[in-house]
Amino acid sequence: MPVFKTPFNGYSVRFSPFYESRLAVATAQNFGILGNGRVHVIDLSPSSPVINELIAFDTADGVYDVAWSESHDSVLVAAVADGSMKVYDTALPPQANPVRSLKEHAREVHGLDYNPTRRDSFLSASWDDSVKLWTLDRPASLRTFREHAYCVYSVAWNPKHADVFASASGDCTVRIWDVREPGSTMIIPGHEHEILSCDWNKYDECLIATASVDKSIKIWDVRNYRVPVSALNGHGYAVRKIKFSPHRRNLLVSCSYDMTVCLWDFMVEDALVGRYDHHTEFAVGVDLSVLVDGLMASTGWDELVYVWQQGMDPRTA
Repeated sequence: MPVFKTPFNGYSVRFSPFYESRLAVATAQNFGILGNGRVHVIDLSPSSPVINELIAFDTADGVYDVAWSESHDSVLVAAVADGSMKVYDTALPPQANPVRSLKEHAREVHGLDYNPTRRDSFLSASWDDSVKLWTLDRPASLRTFREHAYCVYSVAWNPKHADVFASASGDCTVRIWDVREPGSTMIIPGHEHEILSCDWNKYDECLIATASVDKSIKIWDVRNYRVPVSALNGHGYAVRKIKFSPHRRNLLVSCSYDMTVCLWDFMVEDALVGRYDHHTEFAVGVDLSVLVDGLMASTGWDELVYVWQQGMDPRTA
């Protein structure tokens, strides 16, 4: 399956919601500690196992995440280590980009999520312990959500409720928010260690998954979150990112500092249904295509992006 080599360490990969062969990749120099960043927009070749770079955007600081606009097929947002977000338009020449720079966070922006139902707004999660709500037509954020006691690593909109989102933090909690309410509506003390990622189930709006430094993934029902619906164990180190399948209710994918990408069915006893060990460094970015059932992508600190079909070996063309 296709492989793309990046000059810097991979941090995040996202399929376009508009074009089934297009992806965006966030990268950072020197493992994101110090140095530049680059956003790659890449296209899968329909006729050969090749990935072509459509365009790349350079930043003065590392890029930790990227999110496609849900309303404009050529627009994407990048989360940058200087606390800013850069907005790029692939339809414009490189010198016209970024079309906007949004900066309010006091520390690194680590996570982004574009609202899939309302399609006009997005969230940013930062190491300054806050989450901010933005629209592309305004230079300032609409609102700041401050309750977490440590870095916020991940944010995720609920796929059915346009005003509801979740945030995952190093304070070992996930908080559920409704933008119409003054504070969080629920606090789930999900793990004993930092929570690095969260995602909502795409078919059941009450189910949310959390991934932690404790090596586990847990599935929670927000109607009764005292005990998790399921606990998924199988990674050897911290679980960095998780993503529910857009096509199958019980399926989710994860990537870890153990260098593997895992596929899970959380409703069966032997939940681990696939393990891919193609990366040779920390696997930190993973995504599932909304447009093509079973199409997966991952990136890691080995400076590689893999795109493959579920059940195939990512390394074989």
